[in-house]
Order: sequence, then structure tokens, then C-alpha cells
Amino acid sequence: MTKPAPYRLQQTLPADAPIIAVPMCVKYIDGQNYHTVGEKYLSALIDGSGAYPLSYPALGAAMPVEALLDHVDGVLFTGSPSNVAVEHYNGDPDRDDSPQDPGRDAVTLPLIRAALARDMPLFAICRGFQELNVALGGTLHTRIHELPGKLDHRGADGTYDEIYKPAHPLQLEPASYFAEILKTEQTVINSVHWQAIDRLGNGLVVEGRAPDGVIEAVRVSAKRFAMGVQWHPEYRCIDNPDSMELFRAFGAAARAYATERRARMAGAKSAKGQAA
Repeated sequence: MTKPAPYRLQQTLPADAPIIAVPMCVKYIDGQNYHTVGEKYLSALIDGSGAYPLSYPALGAAMPVEALLDHVDGVLFTGSPSNVAVEHYNGDPDRDDSPQDPGRDAVTLPLIRAALARDMPLFAICRGFQELNVALGGTLHTRIHELPGKLDHRGADGTYDEIYKPAHPLQLEPASYFAEILKTEQTVINSVHWQAIDRLGNGLVVEGRAPDGVIEAVRVSAKRFAMGVQWHPEYRCIDNPDSMELFRAFGAAARAYATERRARMAGAKSAKGQAA
């Protein structure tokens, strides 16, 4: 494939823009482990959410989750070629060539639970969508295309534009949060995934499905913004009005949280000064 052009900012963010943590993946390259995150997620946060991304290494217990969350205003859980290990949800054996990332699993699953406990804005995409379900006690189908009556959701071959092209309709639940954000109950999305939700996690609400019934959109009930999508709205985000609406909504929730977080910090600093 042709090497992509360097990313160019579409806007300059103010110094007080919200900060979004983005857990990274571990990839083995040239004999070493590298911690990585796709540029498309970072640029979608800047151009869509108006937020600064803060990439977070997948070093497991070595990285203090609570300390990170003290300094950010939301978390974005990205897609990845790797899959959540079946041991985390007592699932059936995965395919022999299933890519794994235990370092990422060790960070993202506790990070999801900790962010939800704080009612911190959370947006989960593809693998992140599956992590959200597993973190809340749900299970996954590991080869959705092999189930009777299901579409092949793995996506097309070719260039990235061909891989991430619109693939099938998304039917949203009437009066759902997604329908409110997108101002429609049906749209068209891309599809690039082997796995899908089997048993729904605790507290998750189904917001949208593919034509074959596969769950494509969820939210966590009673949270300000805790959303998951099985597709990839981050790809060419600024060219897709629906994708922009989702990232704008995430950014708005993060800005509200940032205002609250900074007020708490100022109050704690003032109280400390008075006690000195």
C-alpha cells in the first residue's frame, strides 16, 4: 500500500482543551516490542472532538490506572488487529492464528471499569467495543461469519479506502442516544471485524444492530457518555458527518468533565493552602 501523507491539523486547539487518554497496543517489530496507536484515532480526537490525545502504554500493572485518570477528561479505546483473550470471558477457543495482546488486555479492562466508576466520558471502538463488553461481564463470538444467518463482517481486501468503505446499514433503536446524536434511526457503516458480542455485558444497552442482528452500538446505562461502536468512525472522520457528530458529542462530554475536574483540583489546592 502507498505510504500515507503526513497528518495535517484541521484546527488549532486551545490550551485548555480536554485531554483524552488513548491506551496503546503492543506490537512486535524488528525483534522488539513497540507501543503503538493508529494516527487515525489521534487525528479524529483533535479534529472531531477538539481534544488532546494522550497515548498510554500497555505496561499492565506497572501503569497506575487511577493516577492516569486523575489527569484526563475521557478515554478512547481503539480498534486493533488483536483480540481480547478468551480467558477474560471464559470463551470458546479462538482460532489458531488469532492475534493476541496480553499487555493491552491488562491495561484496558481495568481502565474501563475505573473510568466508568468515575462517570468519565468513554468512547470504545471495534476492539474497544469488545473490551467494554468483556469488562462488564459479557462474552464474545470469535468467528461471527461462521454463524448461521450472519453476514461476513470482516471487510473487503485492498486499499484502506476499500477496507473501510460503507458495508451495511445500521438500524438504531427509536429514541436511542445514538439516534439523538445522529438525528436519524438508520445510517450506513463500515465493517472490519471477526468478533462480535454474544452475551451482553452488565449495564450495557443495545442501541443499534446490523441487518443480521449483530450488535453494532451500545451505551452504558446511567452514565453521562459511555458509548461503544463495532465499526470505525475514526477513519476519515472529517469526511463523514455521522462520524463527526459522534466525536463532537464525545468532545462535548469531555469538556464538561474537564470543567468539573479542574474545579475539583482548584478546590483541593485552595483547601491545602488554607490548612498550611
